[in-house]
Amino acid sequence: MTIRVLIADDQQLVRTGFQMILDAQPDMEVVAAVADGAEAISEARRLKPDVCLLDIRMPKLDGLEVTRLLAGPGVEHPMRVVIVTTFDLDEYVYGALRAGATGFLLKDSGPTLLIEAVRAAASGESLVSPSITVRLLQHLARPRRTAPMPNDPLTDRELDVVRLVARGRTNQEVAAELFVSLSTVKTHLGSIQAKLGVRNRVEIAAWAWESGVVS
Repeated sequence: MTIRVLIADDQQLVRTGFQMILDAQPDMEVVAAVADGAEAISEARRLKPDVCLLDIRMPKLDGLEVTRLLAGPGVEHPMRVVIVTTFDLDEYVYGALRAGATGFLLKDSGPTLLIEAVRAAASGESLVSPSITVRLLQHLARPRRTAPMPNDPLTDRELDVVRLVARGRTNQEVAAELFVSLSTVKTHLGSIQAKLGVRNRVEIAAWAWESGVVS
């Protein structure tokens, strides 16, 4: 199966570089590379790509607003969005967690992580690099215990999983650290998502920092 990707970035050099990397993969095809948020919305709705790779700062509509319109709460058929950011400049990117983004990359992460993030998003998983999970969420969430606790409390083991996810651990790493199977980790994640009313591990991480579960 070919993963169809839309790239939106106002820098032509970035668009060209990302397109060269992704088009070189046997399972990927860049179907559009656009320079502003309005065109990203238009082309995404027309082409229905598997993954949208969005910059945060773009003319007309920023990546946060584009994410909300393509993947946010209330969108009937939400798309898979990966945000690409320069952390030091885009301090408001944390809001993309709530807007529906399923992955985060720094622009200088390199081609390997870019490819992995696109594949993860296409398969319904989330890739958030550990550096972004810790630096971005810790910097922006500033845990103040503002997130509500679920009516159905998380078990101690589920809280263990939440803390590891919030620190950027993969499912395999969570399984290894807790000495459980990969399928057990996935079962815990499903239960956690149901209890918290969230859609993916990115939102689990956000809840962990907002609630003070992780500090």
